[in-house]
Amino acid sequence: MNVSIDVSMYPLHKDFEAPIIEFIKILRNSKFHTEENGLSTQIFGEYLEVMEFINSNINDVLLNEKHCIFLLKIVTADRSHHDPTY
Repeated sequence: MNVSIDVSMYPLHKDFEAPIIEFIKILRNSKFHTEENGLSTQIFGEYLEVMEFINSNINDVLLNEKHCIFLLKIVTADRSHHDPTY
């Protein structure tokens, strides 16, 4: 089953930009299709594969960041080519 996952990372300290940029670079360099905007990054792929990748990399960040929030929204199907027709 393919999914679309919207990921937002919020380090709770004043030097928040560097950890976010590093996390985005990790997502970009994966085998999965990613898209970015000013609020979040979307990653698309097969559910078990992309969740294993996300879980491992979020774990690494949480081990290094004292206070950090992640928000994930998971949608079934690959929505990378969504064309709003409304």
